[in-house]
Amino acid sequence: MTDDGLVVITVPKFTSNVGKSFCKVLKRDNTFQANLDKLGSSIWKQCEGTKSVKEILEVITKEFPDEKNIDQRLFLFLQQLRALCYIVY
Repeated sequence: MTDDGLVVITVPKFTSNVGKSFCKVLKRDNTFQANLDKLGSSIWKQCEGTKSVKEILEVITKEFPDEKNIDQRLFLFLQQLRALCYIVY
């Protein structure tokens, strides 16, 4: 979490042993930082395991009343997080 309240996710570059070994040989870190914007950070904070997608949508709609297509953005973001195995649902 940054001082501004934005979420930073540490993501592994490689999960395979070959990729991890490659990073070790090159003396490179096997992770990178994914910096979320305000909307992404708010959604990420809501994904704590007890809220439904509908409840998350209600929260971010109140928090970002001027955002267009917020429901579509939420669903796409959640799908991306799931595809990358950052969340499970």
